[in-house]
Amino acid sequence: MVAQRFLTLVDVAEILNVSVSQTRAMVRSGELPAIQVGGRGQWRVERAVLEEYIAEAYRRSAAATGSQDPDQV
Repeated sequence: MVAQRFLTLVDVAEILNVSVSQTRAMVRSGELPAIQVGGRGQWRVERAVLEEYIAEAYRRSAAATGSQDPDQV
C-alpha cells in the first residue's frame, strides 16, 4: 500500500490527537502550512510538511524544557 502524499484535516487531527476545528485554526493562522485544492477549496496538508511540523514542535518543547528549572518539569 502506497502512503498518501496529502492528508485531509480529519487525518491530521487524528494524527495529532486534536479536534478538526483546532487543526483548521492551525492551518488558517499559518502555523501549519497547507494548500487548498478542488472547486470547494478543501484543505490538504502534505505528509512531509506535517512530519516537519511535529519535529519542530519537539524542538520547541525541548528548548522550553531546557530553559526551565529541572525540578519544575
